[in-house]
This record gives sequence, C-alpha cells and structure tokens, in this order.
Amino acid sequence: MKLLRVGTAGAERPALLDQDGTLRDLSGLVTDIDGALLADAAALDRIRTAAEAGDLPVLDAAGLRVGPPVGRIGKVVCIGLNYHDHAAETGAEPPAEPVVFFKAADTVVGPDDTVLVPRGSRKTDWEVELAVVIGRTARYIEPDEDPLSYVAGYAVAHDVSEREFQIERGGTWDKGKNCETFNPLGPWLVTSDEVPDPQALGLRLWVNGELKQNGTTADQIFPVADVVRYVSRFMALYPGDIINTGTPAGVALGQPEPKPFLRAGDVVELEIDGLGRQRQELKDA
Repeated sequence: MKLLRVGTAGAERPALLDQDGTLRDLSGLVTDIDGALLADAAALDRIRTAAEAGDLPVLDAAGLRVGPPVGRIGKVVCIGLNYHDHAAETGAEPPAEPVVFFKAADTVVGPDDTVLVPRGSRKTDWEVELAVVIGRTARYIEPDEDPLSYVAGYAVAHDVSEREFQIERGGTWDKGKNCETFNPLGPWLVTSDEVPDPQALGLRLWVNGELKQNGTTADQIFPVADVVRYVSRFMALYPGDIINTGTPAGVALGQPEPKPFLRAGDVVELEIDGLGRQRQELKDA
C-alpha cells in the first residue's frame, strides 16, 4: 500500500493512493498514519481490505498539500557515509561500523514543502536517501531474526545538510543536520510487502533540472537489514521511528571548487524507484 497524509501542516488527514493512482480518504477508518497504526496489524488489514473492495471515498487531490507520510515521529536515526561511492568522493575511508547520528523529529516536513537556507549559510547541501519506517518495537535483534520483519515500509528522504555547520564549527554533526525544514519526507510510506528488496532501488536527485545524484542502494556499505539490526543494539526502535540510510555520490561537498552549494531560488527534485518523487524550492530563513 501507498499510505500518505494530506492537508495543511499540523492538520493532515490519513489517505491512500490506490493502484489506479486515485487518492482515497482513510479518515473513516483511522485517525492518522503513525506508529500506533503501523504496529496494529488488524487496522492495516482493514485498510487493505477496504482498498481492495473499492470502498474508500475519493479525495480531490487538486491543490492539496502532501505532508510527511508518518505523524508523531519519535526519532530520526541517520547513517552517515553508507555508500562506497559517497565515502570515496568525500575522501573518507569506508567506516568499519555504521556512523550513527540523529536529526530532530521536527526537521521533518512534507515532500514538496519549502526548504529554508539557514541564516549565515554558505554550504547548504543535498542528499537523497532511502528512509526506513519501523513497524514494531526492536530491541537487540538476534542473529537468527530477520531485521526486515521490523520494518513497516519505506519512503524518500532528503537529508539536507549545512556542511560548514556540520564539519567546520566544532563538535558533532548536529548543527549542520538539524536546521528547520532539513528533512523532507515522502510523498508516500510504501509498505514493505511492495518493496521485496530494499537493496535494489535506484535513487536520483536533480538541482535546477541537472542530474546530480544517480545511485543504487546496492552500493550501500551496510545494507538495510544490517543497519536495523545494528541500531537496535544501541537503542530501542519504536513504531513510527525513521532511519535515514545514507546517500550515494553526487553531493555538492564532493564536487570540485567552486562547490555548487544550494542557495535561495534553487529547486531540488528527488526520487527513489517505486517510492515517489519530491520537489522543493529553497528560500532564505
């Protein structure tokens, strides 16, 4: 299923995009697309049954904002330097273990919402990423367990980053990763049954119509299953939590000087096979 949330920010309603591309209203069945729903197999089955029967009301998509596909996100865990080609372009050695950092849940915005260039920024950068959405509580996943059984679905994420704040201003990466609007998510949460192999997805990103990133999750240093298992050893993962799994080569940081960092007026578009497409215009904060 393709689950999404539509409407004004903070007042989104749950919806489904059916196999014909028609937007359907889920508000008669569930109150939101959130961790509570994703952990409720019976509720998901009711949605699936209603969708297959064609019983869901049609929503007029014209002019309707698409919000993040998951509400009330607990945490956004991120994996850095997780593609061989991206590590190479930044001059970094491939990490021996996943590089883990966080983005605040309030950085998450809709897939087509405005992205704000922070005040004083000179090095705002782009990163297309596969987002994993957790569907049931994961603690210390054992070697004989399938980590993907804890995954509710997948989405497109844009891990917007300010490289000067991230790298040159001391401390951890947090200052360059947590600026307002720095995690567009969606348009859809595509349930895991429709993504049989998360290591076979193409990722692409354009800036002002020019293709900048064109990678595949097959190039991940730590595949999705390994990432989910690894993170579960250091923290509990709860339904509705997000894991951004890294970006392929092609970011501005890895380009020759003068590096083409983002500025107000730029337009970024990104997509992942089967998971939809985003478009953001950048404005000054």
